[in-house]
Amino acid sequence: MTRRFKGKVMVVTGAAQGIGRLVAEQAAAEGARVLILDRSAARKEVVAAIREASGEAEALSVNLETWSGCDKGIQKAVDLWGRIDILVNNVGGTIWAKPFEHYEPKQIDAELRRSLFPTLYCCRAAIERMLPQGAGVIVNVSSIATRGLNRVPYAAAKGGVNAITASLAWEVAERGIRVVATAPGGTEAPPRVVPRNPNAETEQREDWYRTIVDQTIQSSFMKRYGTLDEQAGPILFLASDDASYITGVTVPVGGGDLG
Repeated sequence: MTRRFKGKVMVVTGAAQGIGRLVAEQAAAEGARVLILDRSAARKEVVAAIREASGEAEALSVNLETWSGCDKGIQKAVDLWGRIDILVNNVGGTIWAKPFEHYEPKQIDAELRRSLFPTLYCCRAAIERMLPQGAGVIVNVSSIATRGLNRVPYAAAKGGVNAITASLAWEVAERGIRVVATAPGGTEAPPRVVPRNPNAETEQREDWYRTIVDQTIQSSFMKRYGTLDEQAGPILFLASDDASYITGVTVPVGGGDLG
């Protein structure tokens, strides 16, 4: 195991499960001190697993759909370890899957709050702490679903994440901060600890979601979903000094699907 993150302080949002959890665990195994920001109680299990493997981790429950929650979360890392070196903005995910005409206005708002504002606010909170350091890395987790079926509001949110990545990187590059992103495609993962949409699926909604699955596989050159390892690896690469001359780009990780 390499030690790419020895002595680094990393904040990972949405790290109680899935891609975020694996990023947090692998970063800790490579020497990072990891702060997990997640409202799910499963965040405690991740911290316990990291500590059991001799890593260093803490967790905090905050509402990342608000500025105050993001600011509190980033400040917690500074309070614990004196700085923040790396932020991985992993929170997000489609809540509903259906043709756009079936979305209610409040559902459109909810999709944007879930998949755009946590990244926007956490980026703002992070650079406030990184700029005085003259160093830092932000890795945003976007999606190839910026071009996809049955999730227009989610696509709009992730398109915003791509724009944040490009524009913010340009603003802060000469001040020592890199801002990059990955755009995961469909990813095989264990059942979610907390469902994105707790409402029971009707048969029609299952059909709408099946459209997403079929389109995702068809759009991939490899004709399959990726694995958690295949998503966490590029995130950790971009977060590391191995990617020190890469900024302002969103890297598609979808088996050839460019989104």
